Amino acid sequence: MEETYRFSAVVQKEGKWYVSWCPELDIASQGETIEEAIENLKEAIELYIEDEDVKIPATRQVFTTTVEVSVHAKTSNSISS
Repeated sequence: MEETYRFSAVVQKEGKWYVSWCPELDIASQGETIEEAIENLKEAIELYIEDEDVKIPATRQVFTTTVEVSVHAKTSNSISS
């Protein structure tokens, strides 16, 4: 019997790669494009779930958003030797 699960995926660019991460399972993957990073993450999740001892967490809703903060410039403190 096939089951379908829904997980969150967070993707961010790191250098020339896109890194994808599933916060519910703490699994990550990467790819050269966003689409490839997500496909690789799906494959990593499928492999993880195939382990017969895996415990799939209870469904929880993960919300992602952005926040904006203002940071005042710090003065540079030189250390003299």
